Amino acid sequence: MGLFDFIKGQFIEVIEWLDDTGSMVYRFPVYDNAIKMGAKLVVRESQAAIFVNEGQIADVFGPGTYTLSTQNMPVLTALKSWKYGFNSPFKADVFFVSTRNFTQLKWGTTNPVIMRDAEFGMVRLRGFGNYALKVNDPAVFLKEIFGTQQDFSAENVAGYLKSVIVSGVSDLLGESKIPVIDLAASYDELSRAATDKLQAHFMSMGLWLTALTIENISLPEEVEKTIDRRSSMNIAGNLDQYMKYQTAEALREAANNPADGSAGTGIGLGAGMAMGQAMSQMMRQNEQQNAANAGGSQGAGSGAGAAPGSGAAASERAAQVGGVAPDGGSATPSKKFCSECGQPLAPNAKFCSNCGTKV
Repeated sequence: MGLFDFIKGQFIEVIEWLDDTGSMVYRFPVYDNAIKMGAKLVVRESQAAIFVNEGQIADVFGPGTYTLSTQNMPVLTALKSWKYGFNSPFKADVFFVSTRNFTQLKWGTTNPVIMRDAEFGMVRLRGFGNYALKVNDPAVFLKEIFGTQQDFSAENVAGYLKSVIVSGVSDLLGESKIPVIDLAASYDELSRAATDKLQAHFMSMGLWLTALTIENISLPEEVEKTIDRRSSMNIAGNLDQYMKYQTAEALREAANNPADGSAGTGIGLGAGMAMGQAMSQMMRQNEQQNAANAGGSQGAGSGAGAAPGSGAAASERAAQVGGVAPDGGSATPSKKFCSECGQPLAPNAKFCSNCGTKV
């Protein structure tokens, strides 16, 4: 290799970027090499090339193939004060920016967001979802976000963008005043509203928020349990049935956890007491119902039977007092009991056979 070939090899003649890393920005290595005037610049679809002179953004090239000259690099030519017909090698920083759509980026709340709900009061919400973005203004993005790094990916800025999205979604939830139990039915509307709300902030960084989705907004466990209890009450229909349902659930839990120590014992005792109260209440209701039915039947029988002075009625009264019916028939004597020990006595006994007390 001759001296001329060696010197020629120090000049860069083709500038291009074959993206196989998924990076958003790539800095073309021209630190020790000079760019030959008349070199080819290849910018592929979904790319932009930016020439930077001593930290100052100069010319921006979109997709296409260019032959570098003073005519198609007007800003860089002016910055370097080149004269017309300049044809010597030069040095400049060249950055390739990917303008494709970056999808499947995640956002989510690191800590719960406190919200005020009309029904449950103060509640803590957690949310997560996906978003997608693309570089809308390569020059602004390079100046505001990228800086002077060698390469740059969407993950490098994901932490900051996630905080921006969480802040915007939280503010939107507070302004919308949607009840927490109705949030699941409003995910699409909230996603579109959040995209519109955050777009101006993304554009200030040279980015475009192409999509934002809310996958889930979860409630604290205590609020979810309250909602479950209310749902169970609505299914039960009334308080009495709900108490029975709760008692049965407690018994089932106690049966499934027989060795749960004091907690299981407490559940079992509480369930047993609740079940006993429920059964006692049901028995009292049945007794009252039976007494009412019996009273109605007895009143009807006495009215439809014999008159007060008839033989049947007299016999009934005689049987109650152990006397004799007026028609001469004997009534069944009533049983007697010892006043001391309460044992039954023989019909003609004068002393209690159990304790000897005189009758």
